[in-house]
Amino acid sequence: MNEDIDVAVVESIEVGIARSCSLMAVGPSARHAVDLLRRHPGITFGIHLTLVRDSVADQWGPLAEGVPSLLDDTGRLFTADERATLLARARLDEVEVEFRAQIDAVADGGRDDILELTGTLAAGYGLAVRVWLDEGRRRMRRRRGLPVTDNPFLDSFSVDVDTKPARYARLLRDLPPGLSEWAVHPSVADHRSGHGGWQVRRSDYEFLISPRARELVDGEQITVIDYRPLQEVWASSTSR
Repeated sequence: MNEDIDVAVVESIEVGIARSCSLMAVGPSARHAVDLLRRHPGITFGIHLTLVRDSVADQWGPLAEGVPSLLDDTGRLFTADERATLLARARLDEVEVEFRAQIDAVADGGRDDILELTGTLAAGYGLAVRVWLDEGRRRMRRRRGLPVTDNPFLDSFSVDVDTKPARYARLLRDLPPGLSEWAVHPSVADHRSGHGGWQVRRSDYEFLISPRARELVDGEQITVIDYRPLQEVWASSTSR
């Protein structure tokens, strides 16, 4: 989305307790993010497939040409709060064209055919799919026998900024057994950046690289993984 986020993500992995990240190819800072990842080859990353932009301020368009069903009246991707309109209009063949153009992370809009398409594409590319909505998780387990998260998904934008360090500490201490996923959104930006949500992103960054976070992960004997173990299982399951 921007270079402040790119920098914070890399530092949160190299210095902090994060272990993997996702790259959104339609973002204006995608080229910068790719350059950073090339300079840090030890960082694993996923492809964040997206059919939406965060807000009307984002001028994001598709990477593919000839996908009119995915575009709003301005010729850009729909905003996230227009998801219902997108899902009513989106043609599956155009979704596939755009996903292939991006290979950019899981679409969580709730349409079964889109989820199935994403799983099929993942198999073709030897990738795992990031599935976190309850129905999607059930479907992937039941139909394909594939590993997905066991516990409720956490999005850092749902966590109160003022109480975040204490909330994160409590959640880490009470983390249930099984596979959990936290979607955190670090950035080194501050109030001068003009970026929306900078408080959420800055507080994520500060926690991820903090000694307290490391102490909690080590003290609670939490194993932080990236997507490679899941990718290996998905690849072996879908190749049979």
